[in-house]
Amino acid sequence: MRIPHALVGALCLGFALANLARPSVVLALCMAAALASSGLVATDSRFRAAALASAVVAVAWGWGSARLAQLDRSVLAARIGTAEWAVVEVEEPPRAGTFDQRMKALVLRWGALRPHEPVLLQLPLGRSPPQGARVRLLGELRAPPGPSNGFDEAKWLRRQGIHAILRGQSYRVLDRRGGLSGVGDRVGRWLGGDTTPGLKGERHDVIEAIVLGRASGVDPSLLDAFRATGLYHCLAVDGLKVAAVGGGAAAVVLFMGLGIYVAQTAALLTVVAYALAVGLHPSVVRAALAAGLGSLAWLAGRERDRWQALLVGAAVLLGWNPYALFDAGFQLSFAAVASIFVVTPRVVLALEGYPVSHGLAQLIGVSTACGLATAPVTWFQFHQISLVTVPANVVAVPVVVEVLGLALLTAVVAPVAPPVAAAMAQLNGWGAWFVAVCARAFASIPGAQITSPRAAAVLGLGAVGTAAYAWQRGERARAEAGLPPDGDRPAEDRDRASATARTDR
Repeated sequence: MRIPHALVGALCLGFALANLARPSVVLALCMAAALASSGLVATDSRFRAAALASAVVAVAWGWGSARLAQLDRSVLAARIGTAEWAVVEVEEPPRAGTFDQRMKALVLRWGALRPHEPVLLQLPLGRSPPQGARVRLLGELRAPPGPSNGFDEAKWLRRQGIHAILRGQSYRVLDRRGGLSGVGDRVGRWLGGDTTPGLKGERHDVIEAIVLGRASGVDPSLLDAFRATGLYHCLAVDGLKVAAVGGGAAAVVLFMGLGIYVAQTAALLTVVAYALAVGLHPSVVRAALAAGLGSLAWLAGRERDRWQALLVGAAVLLGWNPYALFDAGFQLSFAAVASIFVVTPRVVLALEGYPVSHGLAQLIGVSTACGLATAPVTWFQFHQISLVTVPANVVAVPVVVEVLGLALLTAVVAPVAPPVAAAMAQLNGWGAWFVAVCARAFASIPGAQITSPRAAAVLGLGAVGTAAYAWQRGERARAEAGLPPDGDRPAEDRDRASATARTDR
């Protein structure tokens, strides 16, 4: 059964409102009950729908306030400045810095306490604990630093439920975590080792970032080039990669002749394992939910609804952590996908009649949509806007897809034929080299990115003016041709026009 868009949108609105005010759960439930009862006795269908949607907003508002209160609650914050023997569980790969390495960890024991509270674990450079390891160490709790150079690390950590930094010197690995998280750890270790056998240096680091989203090993200057060109998403896990992994698993099952039902089930399981391996970041959760809902809709014989999948992903993320609304990854992911749905088909239609293939038109449309939607986010979050994102993505993204596919195939071949896998990895290294060259080449173009507020304002006004002119010109051309306005076209024509935007990055 399809969940109405208005209902899922009401959930998202209620979760987001919790960031503005936090009513008690009892008050929110009373508001919801009053609104629902008024809607049930109403005779006007529009008033009934509005009352029920408001009741859903009230329930979500109360839930969001409860979740925020739980995220803001801390046992370890009162013990900042103390030292104890601790047992912690490493939840992500270490990120090496200039003076230390950092990683998110879960404190299982702090002296006699069992807080089960997340912290930012800091260790000296050198030996690193693997993701999923449970380690014992003598640590000291420190307060996160406040605002500095435009970045408030304490606020950024608090929105993840982290209120203390745990500083340690040496550690001893006790064991590894199990369950679904343990499965994700094993898949991550397999992909991290068998996708790049025999490769070292920059090519190894780029492939690992493309496959697992682990960009901490990439050279900082190259990372700056990826950011300046709008190609940084290639080093993160997004919808394109999740769809490629799920589709690849389904294709293998179909090639083995096991049937479409087994293929869809295999795609679901593969997407879940991949999401656990790379980490449940906003773009990963959104893409995994979209892929899962699509497969479930096919298995149940229902129509797929991409807007519903997008809204469900937002509702799940905001319901778990309403602070995600302020996360750059959340904003970039959902803004880009919504723009793909709206802008891409219009760009593809505009390119009709030009000597541009359908595949290239799709790629240009998706790159344009993502560039337009993410520009305001990158400016307000990072104070920069890339002006070369469309050509850079048109050139580099097809190669990134090939690198991802060959890396996954290498990981499958490695346990069976290591020499063949090593040869495949060497070949894939050239693809990683090409992606790095593209990032550096486009970043070296004068004016590749904007960092001036005045230039950003001029660019924004120019974009709005260009869009208004293009819309008016299109409507004038339709009127001269005797066609109805775009919004008045028959439903089948609109569906045919939007059929070109099925690719969900």
